[in-house]
Amino acid sequence: MAQWTSAMGAAQLARLLNSQQDRPAGPGTRRPPAYRALADGIRLLVLEGRVPVAARLPAERELALALSVSRTTVAAAYEALRAEGFLESRRGAGSWTSVPAGNPLPARGLEPLPPEALGSVIDLGCAALPAPEPWLTRAVHGALEELPPYAHTHGDYPAGLPALRAMIAERYTLRGIPTMPEQIMVTTGAMGAIDAICHLFAGRGERVAVESPSYANILQLMREAGARLVPVAMAEGLSGWDMDRWRQVLRDAAPRIAYVVADFHNPTGALADDDQRRQLVDAARSAGTVLVADETMTELWLDDDVDMPRPVCGFDPAGSTVITVGSASKAFWAGMRIGWVRAAPDVIRSLVSARAYADLGTPVLEQLAVNWLFSTGGWEQAVEIRRGQARENRDALVAAVRRELPDWEFEVPKGGLTLWVRTGGLSGSRLAEMGERVGVRVPSGPRFGVDGAFEGYVRLPFTVGGAVAEEAAVRLAAAARLVENGVSGGGGESPRTFVA
Repeated sequence: MAQWTSAMGAAQLARLLNSQQDRPAGPGTRRPPAYRALADGIRLLVLEGRVPVAARLPAERELALALSVSRTTVAAAYEALRAEGFLESRRGAGSWTSVPAGNPLPARGLEPLPPEALGSVIDLGCAALPAPEPWLTRAVHGALEELPPYAHTHGDYPAGLPALRAMIAERYTLRGIPTMPEQIMVTTGAMGAIDAICHLFAGRGERVAVESPSYANILQLMREAGARLVPVAMAEGLSGWDMDRWRQVLRDAAPRIAYVVADFHNPTGALADDDQRRQLVDAARSAGTVLVADETMTELWLDDDVDMPRPVCGFDPAGSTVITVGSASKAFWAGMRIGWVRAAPDVIRSLVSARAYADLGTPVLEQLAVNWLFSTGGWEQAVEIRRGQARENRDALVAAVRRELPDWEFEVPKGGLTLWVRTGGLSGSRLAEMGERVGVRVPSGPRFGVDGAFEGYVRLPFTVGGAVAEEAAVRLAAAARLVENGVSGGGGESPRTFVA
């Protein structure tokens, strides 16, 4: 019986490998042999989860043709990977990817670093900050006081607690978007919301347009749901969307869904303006595309001169085109897994009906805690604390990276939680690997793209500040030197902790 569970085509693997571009070797720098470079490239793809474990690799002859190298080179690379524990083979069954004994299986998204590793590794993988106390504790105490009446019920509220639905609807109304509670469904985080939307609107094989780059975990969620991702390149820097490209993709590809982050885009930090939002809604309506607007960063403006545009759904008065997703996880705390969907009442009813076959509902106690924050004014005070933390961390990280890595390029966003950095020609995948060696965990650019795009980037979140931000930049500079010097991860060595 074959040991592989999926297959990687030669053309697809070649695209992923060809995206791994390193800086040209300087004088005196020795290039590794071709087989070693190929083995290292495949190993990196496995470690990052872009090639799944137990994926059958192409036959040696097929991959050699796709890469325009000799079959001997591919055979030697496969043999090196077998010796290191990253490949297994059996006559008649082919060769499939694996990980060496003792290594954790690669994840497909961006998970937080395990708590036991926090003392030795600076975690720049997860864009999340500690809870803004004392408001978390106060919210939980307030929720406990409100809990007794709910404890006498079955506790299942597929659409969410009526009180919280009404509160979220009121908050949209106060933003100038009249909303009824019937237009709101409470979910288990924004991921739960988007998962439900994808299952309702985009069946397996459906096209989904996504910004390029986009949020890594959402991209992986859509891939695993069977969507055919259609990337739409962002405009340069922080200028938001390239509307000519969006109109072309919506017209030519006719995607069932388009997923966008208009407010402090993850990972670039771009803020789409009113005109871009209006044009995108009009284009989506003309194409018959459902536009999913992720508002999880909308309250995280960090500079006083930011003039927040109208919500995307504000340009869809009939409610036929835009579905909005919100969450408490970024603005308040990642451990508060409360999200919501705002849509037309018939869409909400369909989402609620489908939920009976998914997670049934969202924890009551956490809903009560968020409702307490909304109803008491605690939310605004907590988010103000969050903005202060993120602003200080951003400024410290920007200064440290500019000092230690002057060749790296980026624009400083006015909000959000992430810095999108061009790494001076170095491979983001190799920087991520070498970062593990020197004690800093950073996600590489290809995690945020489709088919290996953005190899020359990394994402740096504003999760550390002060001396820790300075040390993180020092370690990133050390990782960059290892990459520049051509240090290989081959020979059986592997990172201490997988870069998620």
